Amino acid sequence: MNSSSADLFNHLKSAKPFFVLAGPNVIESEEHIFKMAKHIKHITDKVGVPLVFKSSFDKANRTSSKSFRGPGLAEGMKILEKVKHAYDLPIVTDVHESYQCEAVGKVADIIQIPAFLCRQTDLLVAAAKTGKIVNIKKGQMSAPSVMANSVEKLRLAGNHNVMVCERGTMFGYNEIIFDPRNLERMREANLADITHSLQQPAGEKLEGGGVASGGLRELIPCIARTAVAVGVDGIFMEVHDDPLSAPVDGPTQWPLRNLEELLEELVAIARVTKGKQQFRIDHTPFRED
Repeated sequence: MNSSSADLFNHLKSAKPFFVLAGPNVIESEEHIFKMAKHIKHITDKVGVPLVFKSSFDKANRTSSKSFRGPGLAEGMKILEKVKHAYDLPIVTDVHESYQCEAVGKVADIIQIPAFLCRQTDLLVAAAKTGKIVNIKKGQMSAPSVMANSVEKLRLAGNHNVMVCERGTMFGYNEIIFDPRNLERMREANLADITHSLQQPAGEKLEGGGVASGGLRELIPCIARTAVAVGVDGIFMEVHDDPLSAPVDGPTQWPLRNLEELLEELVAIARVTKGKQQFRIDHTPFRED
């Protein structure tokens, strides 16, 4: 097992009050990624929460084949490696196919498994064998109990540095529901995805025909406050300096302008909640003295 991965895993797991995985959904350009990393790092340092910088080199599961996907594996990892060294940041990015894991593992500190692929055994095992931390997004179609099997696949492959991320459950065709009970049911190094949880898959009709994912950005603080009160170890969120013009998932990316304000509030909530502690319920009958 990679000792540096174990050290990072333990550092994040024990972070007080929580850690943050944040960045733009997809790599739009090297210039944009550097700009976002600079500002997000400044804000998280100021607020006092550990940051893992996130962006994707390829968005392979877009609603439309015409959607922007990113620069691809080779160019994308070069950009993320530059950002990692320039700002001394751990990196998380997602993989979609087993062959990508080795190349991604040479740069990324955390390999993320997309929600749609959370049960793909070969992908999970390939990610595990890199020795890097693996963050599994819970499938929108999956019960939280299913994630125990996904985690077990990683552990049987020799990797115990596993995170599990709640990102909502499909409720009908275009709605995702965030169930805070799942945060209790998935107590690995657990995260809450406070942005994707408010997607409306294929819920936005486009001019000229076709659909794209919509979203309820205004409810991101609601989900974030809930997750922190429950006592998650980390928050996953996608952040953009101009979300209305973002080429991917604009409706559920949080504005960079509002990031500091939101994080400050979440830290304040986390400092007063006992969400990480098991509540000791006393079932004995109440009797008056």
